[in-house]
Amino acid sequence: MAAIEPGKIRNVAVVGHRGTGKTSLVEALLYQTGEVNRLGTIEAGTTVCDWDEDEQKRRMSISLALAHTSWQGRKINLIDAPGDPSFQGESHCALRVVEGALVVVNGVMGLEVGTARVKSVADGLGLSRVLFVNMLDRERADFYRTLAQIQEQFSSKCVAVHLPIGSEHSLRGIVDVLHMCAYLSPDGGREGDPVPVPDDMAEVAQEYREKLLDEVVQTDEALMEQYLEGGELDAHAVTAALKLAVTRGEVFPVACGVATQNLGTHALLDLIVEGVPSPGKKGAPIEVAGASTAAFVFKTLADPFAGRINLFRVLKGEVGADSTLVDARGHAKERMGTLLQLQGKEHTSAKEFGEGDIGAVAKLKDVQTGDLLSDREIAAELPEIAFPEPVMSFAITPRTKGEEEKVATAIRRLAEEDPTLRLRRDPQTGEEILSGMSQMHVEVALERAKRRFGVDIELHPPRVPYLETIRAQARAQGRYKKQTGGRGQFGDCHIVIEPIDGGVGYEFVDKIVGGVIPQSFRPAVDKGIQEAMAHGELAGAPVQGVRVELVDGSYHTVDSSEMAFKIAGSMAWKEAYAKASPVLLEPIMELEVTVPDEAVGAVNGDLNARRGRLHGMEPAGGMTTIKAEVPLAELLTYAQSLTSMTGGRGEYAMHFLRYEEVPAHVAQKVIEETRKAREAAGAA
Repeated sequence: MAAIEPGKIRNVAVVGHRGTGKTSLVEALLYQTGEVNRLGTIEAGTTVCDWDEDEQKRRMSISLALAHTSWQGRKINLIDAPGDPSFQGESHCALRVVEGALVVVNGVMGLEVGTARVKSVADGLGLSRVLFVNMLDRERADFYRTLAQIQEQFSSKCVAVHLPIGSEHSLRGIVDVLHMCAYLSPDGGREGDPVPVPDDMAEVAQEYREKLLDEVVQTDEALMEQYLEGGELDAHAVTAALKLAVTRGEVFPVACGVATQNLGTHALLDLIVEGVPSPGKKGAPIEVAGASTAAFVFKTLADPFAGRINLFRVLKGEVGADSTLVDARGHAKERMGTLLQLQGKEHTSAKEFGEGDIGAVAKLKDVQTGDLLSDREIAAELPEIAFPEPVMSFAITPRTKGEEEKVATAIRRLAEEDPTLRLRRDPQTGEEILSGMSQMHVEVALERAKRRFGVDIELHPPRVPYLETIRAQARAQGRYKKQTGGRGQFGDCHIVIEPIDGGVGYEFVDKIVGGVIPQSFRPAVDKGIQEAMAHGELAGAPVQGVRVELVDGSYHTVDSSEMAFKIAGSMAWKEAYAKASPVLLEPIMELEVTVPDEAVGAVNGDLNARRGRLHGMEPAGGMTTIKAEVPLAELLTYAQSLTSMTGGRGEYAMHFLRYEEVPAHVAQKVIEETRKAREAAGAA
């Protein structure tokens, strides 16, 4: 396949809330253009884009999928992105490399929270947007109600370009008010050629055509003048003005249809070609200076057999098979090898991809999501994909002992594919912590690890990384003396401990005078104290925020040793710590929760019950963002509760803020649980 010029390419991310029919719509577009011979369905697991076993089992998209087709001599690259918030990182990848977003809306449910989420990302990237109201054959579906909601909550610049003929189960076609023609229901086949607008739709079609023209002519002075004079507007001029308005984000066309019946696809394909700007018109989404060829890797697929497959967008020049490019992150040269044109899981080889096109390449050595490849070494900051931060964490262990390294390798491979998965070792609890966007997100990752890499992993609730500190000054002596018949052991030290302002850090101050403890033994006292501080006496948590002064002691010229003074330091610490008003500290998280307005009261009440401190609310478009500070211990099960309170429409993000003293009644419970766990471990 030869490179296609940028002006003949349309790059579109298909996005929206979960369950709006995005994958079915991509399937219908591929079927209408002849890329597939039959219309696949989600229920049968036969769609091009939901090809993964997890997706077919759960009947939902989990990873983005790349497909392509042709219409009116234009190549259309379609990126089908998941709508579930568990996998929203995939939408961020897709939106980063396209000129246009096709936002799919459920004609029954209307505008949902997932749509608002992708709108926010698209706004930040300056993308053109086309909306498609789907599922209009369902009971309670209402295009006009949904359109009004879109105009109120999405943008007042949203304007209908298609109208349904009939409603719900009596839906029989759509009217294209831009071209003033109609398309009738294809009855399971491909949509036919346009027909005249039915007589019973003529009046409403003319009304909405005038509304469309009112919006379009406001963006073009020459058309406005002609329109006001009552002259007939040239169809090509209107189309050109609409395209410019969509490109500049001044108009958002709203189409409609039924993806599972292949209704509305002909007019939608026309709208994509005529309304979404090409790379040649809009330019690259990422600017690269100093190179004549550049490509951006926006997605990595981890296959246990084929290795990595990297999806990329060509930013400048042409990327050819067997060409060599430099990775700006590692500065290593990468031979591109065989280029691939993806159609879901199927792929064909390609000779080259031109500027603005999207393709794939397998078996690059060290290229990962977010990397910039160019034909020469350049000084450039890596383009950013603004991935959301994971909000739910689990401790993981292998079911089979000794497979810890195998587990870590499998999770690292999956994290290359999905950067919203994070694996880290908690230095305080010693646990391997896997973080993701939800419990389902993490469970899907573990299912893939088992199927692809043969590792079976167990999930556990993570232990909260408590700390301990002191609130008062205390003095103690540690004296270690042991006689075993030969050379004995002797160490004696006096220490004073006191809290450090801010409650973090550790300081050891040597205040010995006169050589009562030789210089060579004093570091051993420090070491013994630090080892004892690793496990506090309250809940076994590390101790922080303490200054220790070594003030006195004694030694024996024969029996003293580093080990003896290390033990003496530990003994002195434990005695002083018990007298210094020790307290337990817990991590406090900064929490932002976005919920529907009607759920604000319930969510606020729940946060108060979780010992949260509310810091304000920001309403916007039917949703309210609540800001609060909440202890981490109270948020381990928050995702399930929020889903229940908001019907799945709420979402949240959190970041570590600081440590604070645990209230006495809560601290006592934590200490008691720790004591029981120690006793159980000792009995075992």
